[in-house]
Amino acid sequence: MKKQIYFLLALCMCSLIGFSQSSIKQLQQTARDYNNRGDHANAVIVLRQGLRDFPKALELEKDLILSLTLQREFASAKELAVALTQRADADVVCFQLAGNVFKALEEVKECEQLYQKGIKKFPASGPLYSEWGELRSSNKDGRAITCWEDGIQADPSYGGNYYNAALHYSKINEPIWALLYAEIYINMESRSDRARNMKKILFEQYQQLLTKQAYQPGKKSGAFTQQVFQILDNASGPARQGLNRETLTMIRTRFVLDWFSKYGATYPFKLFEHQRQLLQSGLFEAYDQWLFSEGIDPEGFALWSQQNNATYTRLREFLFNRVFKIPTGQYYRNR
Repeated sequence: MKKQIYFLLALCMCSLIGFSQSSIKQLQQTARDYNNRGDHANAVIVLRQGLRDFPKALELEKDLILSLTLQREFASAKELAVALTQRADADVVCFQLAGNVFKALEEVKECEQLYQKGIKKFPASGPLYSEWGELRSSNKDGRAITCWEDGIQADPSYGGNYYNAALHYSKINEPIWALLYAEIYINMESRSDRARNMKKILFEQYQQLLTKQAYQPGKKSGAFTQQVFQILDNASGPARQGLNRETLTMIRTRFVLDWFSKYGATYPFKLFEHQRQLLQSGLFEAYDQWLFSEGIDPEGFALWSQQNNATYTRLREFLFNRVFKIPTGQYYRNR
């Protein structure tokens, strides 16, 4: 009899939990629908009423902070966000939301402290490093790149830090790391608008490196950087004909072959392994069409993809049916 009672009690508890979770999701969806229509005031009302029924529901509180931020009720959003980051169950998103509020209020010092606190709790959070760097960059703080590089090292499969670092290096005549990080980001976020922007930057950085001859890696740049530069420089002969997609593919093909004959075992690097796999699959030329032509000659790329539909379909299957990740330990900046 006691077993039956315990079973019924457990069943009731599970039902209540399931009902609560379902109700919370319904409230979230209603609020998001209001936000999507620009009606942030009603989203706030729905979420506040929801928190009366489900006090301390973390997901509802996060959505309320977001809705208040969209409504530009920054003082109320800040009060809730600070309290949320102090909860034991606070997650990375709680710190991101609070950071957005501090940025909106232009409270830079407080925002710095917030990101430091968040990274102390979540030391492998790529998004927090990325947003901390963006805060510093917006305030012309040269330490922004340190945040992005630390983020790449701590969370190598998060794309945002590669994007920001590639932009940074493209502006300070560091084409090796601009083009490496740009291509990594493109493969991680291949369908995003930012990836299309990165394709243009990638081509520009190859131009900077191979035709303008205005770059030499310094002594402090590390052996990896120097060796990448040297092999690219040795392969750069076709650039004398002018740099376009065809000559760039010739240079990059030679680079991959030479890299693995000399340094592949010493410096395992996912990007170069990815390029070699495309070569071995007979898809490297198609990959470079997608990588460069789509950014510098979209009409030509559209024509090529129509005329080479079977090859382009194979390439899409290769690129889009897998997740591109950089393994931990393959960090070679200044090494």
